[in-house]
Amino acid sequence: MSETNFSIKEAMLFSQRVAQLSKALWKSIEKDWQQWIKPYDININEHHILWIAYHLNGASISDVAKFGVMHVSTAFNFSKKLEERGYLEFSKRESDKRNTYIKLTDKGESVFLELMETYHPDKNSVFSGAMPLKELYGKFPEIIEVMAIIRNIYGDDFMEIFEKSFSNIDNEFEEKDGKLLKKKEYTKELV
Repeated sequence: MSETNFSIKEAMLFSQRVAQLSKALWKSIEKDWQQWIKPYDININEHHILWIAYHLNGASISDVAKFGVMHVSTAFNFSKKLEERGYLEFSKRESDKRNTYIKLTDKGESVFLELMETYHPDKNSVFSGAMPLKELYGKFPEIIEVMAIIRNIYGDDFMEIFEKSFSNIDNEFEEKDGKLLKKKEYTKELV
C-alpha cells in the first residue's frame, strides 16, 4: 500500500465540504439560469447545448455530452428537441458516418444571441454574492483552484473548450446600452 500525505478524516472533510458547497452553489445557479431562459421556453440542458453548438460550430453529439457534462443520450434527446423547434440541424460527415453532428440554424443563433442580450447581472445571485469581493479586491474571484480540480477530473481538452468559449464571448461581443451584443463584423475563432 502506498503512503499518503493525508488522513481519511481530512479527505472526507474536504470531499464533503466541496460537495455541500457545490450543491448550495448549484441550487442558486440553477434557479438563476432557469429564470434567465424561461421566456424562451427552453431548459438548462437545451441552453447549454445552444451554447456549445455556438462555440464548437459543428460539434458531435459526443462533444456536446462531454463539454456539457451530460450523458450522450441526454445530449442527443435535448438536441433532437432543439432540432424540432428549428434551432439545430443534424448532419453526418462523409469521413465519419458513425457520429451525428449538430449546428445552429439561423433561428437557433438568433435565439442564442437574444439570450445573450437579455442577461441581467442584477438577477444573478452568484454575481451578486461575488460583488463584495469585487469591491474589496477590485476584481472578481478567479476560482483558479476550482478550475484546477475540474482540469484534473475532465482533462485539458475540456478546459481548453471552456476557456475558448469565454474568450469567444469576450472577443465577439460588446456591451452597448447595458446589453451584450454581437459585434457586427467578427469572425469567430472555432475550437
